[in-house]
Amino acid sequence: MLLEEHLGKRLLAEHGIQVPVSSVVSSPAEAADAAAALGLPAVVKIQVPAGGRGKAGGVRVVSSPEEASAVADELLGSTFGAFTVSTLLVEQRIEHEREHYVAIADDPLRRTPVLLCAAEGGMEVEELERTAPGSVRALPVSLIDGPDPQEVAELVLGAGVAAGGCDRVVETLLRLWRCYVDSDAELVEVNPLALSAGGEVWALDAKCALDEAALARHDLLGELVAQQRPARAETPESAAAAQGFLLVSLDGDIGVVANGAGLTMATLDVVQHYGGSVASCIEIGGDNYTKGAEAVELLLRDGRVRSLLVNLCGAFARTDVMAAGVVDALLANHRDLPTVFSIHGTGSVEARALVRERLGISAARTMDAAVQAAIDAARGARV
Repeated sequence: MLLEEHLGKRLLAEHGIQVPVSSVVSSPAEAADAAAALGLPAVVKIQVPAGGRGKAGGVRVVSSPEEASAVADELLGSTFGAFTVSTLLVEQRIEHEREHYVAIADDPLRRTPVLLCAAEGGMEVEELERTAPGSVRALPVSLIDGPDPQEVAELVLGAGVAAGGCDRVVETLLRLWRCYVDSDAELVEVNPLALSAGGEVWALDAKCALDEAALARHDLLGELVAQQRPARAETPESAAAAQGFLLVSLDGDIGVVANGAGLTMATLDVVQHYGGSVASCIEIGGDNYTKGAEAVELLLRDGRVRSLLVNLCGAFARTDVMAAGVVDALLANHRDLPTVFSIHGTGSVEARALVRERLGISAARTMDAAVQAAIDAARGARV
């Protein structure tokens, strides 16, 4: 779970990292009052749990209360990705000389946390690596032993941070480490970390991603998450998630229903192998194996779907139970949609008979054959 910036900064402040004075507002009048109280110029930022806000116009510098009000009026109620903006952060603007990048993140390849540092901050780290490969330095750290201060200093100097600011950046990284460990975080990032002429260090932004499974262990984190009330603009993914399904929207014209993440991914690979493309896919594995009808209805809200590929492989869940729900939905609302079945495993004899008797469709003999038939059907529907 990614925290909104103001909540991430509260978490950083709890661990001794200095953040600008700010106020969370939800109306133009509150924005004007906050800007006047904080001093001008001030910064107005949309508060949604997502990155890339600055590039999208979601971070503005204002020089008067009236400008703060006008900016707030423009931003509140707008959409950013899957979120509707309902709150803003009005923050004092910090004068500074240098901006750096620091973070601690889970590294699935190394299977350990890594400390990250770059001498340049204020831009997306992916863009920084693209324009200046190798500029982001990484230090793997043992969760048991923690970071060695000398190795952290070598990381910071190796990234190109000036010697005069090294000690302060090292101290910040060590504080970030405590925040990362104490919070069961998956990512703690400060971009930019600003150094002022007077020697102060400021976290001008905060990105904190928490392990939701660990929230019950932390009273403060539970409180922070409870405060986060982003109004999501409904997407196919969020509508499916609300009913307990995982749905992924892509850019093709074939709808895929499969049971299990591995089978779904394999199906997408085979579709691409044969030159097709998937519009949306939805999983009915696990506890959802009895909810084939609901899954089909969610998937087929996507008007781009020209054919439906149903790929079922039974183990503990019976394919005839899964197929029955899919067939019910097709008979009720989608009789004319070209549909192809691939059915194997537990209950496959019964499932194949059910599909043949109720829909007049013979399941394909292999998954490859089913995929090719679905691609042909989608192409025929486009003609």
